[in-house]
Amino acid sequence: MQPIRQGDVILLPVQQVEGQKIPHLTLAEGEVTGHKHEITEAKAELYEKDSTLYLRVFSESALLAHEEHKVISIPQGDWMVKIQREYEPEGWRYVAD
Repeated sequence: MQPIRQGDVILLPVQQVEGQKIPHLTLAEGEVTGHKHEITEAKAELYEKDSTLYLRVFSESALLAHEEHKVISIPQGDWMVKIQREYEPEGWRYVAD
C-alpha cells in the first residue's frame, strides 16, 4: 500500500496499530478553518499512542472527508496518521490546512 495524502494529513501504511482506542474518527482539525479531516462511511477505529494516531480500517474501504478537499477512499488495513511539515528559512513547521 502507498501513503495517502489529503491536505496536511498523510496516512502511512503500518504493520500493526498501537495505543489506546479513542471514541471518534477525526484525524485532524484545520488550524486555520476549523474543518476536520475525518473518516466516514466505514467500520474503523482510531488509536493514540505517544501523541501519534493510528487508524484501523475493518471494512473494504473508508472515506476520508474534509470540507475543502476531494473525498478519498482509504483501503482496508492499518495506518499511521501524520501531519505533514514543510521547511521555511526559519525552520520546519507543520502544514496549516
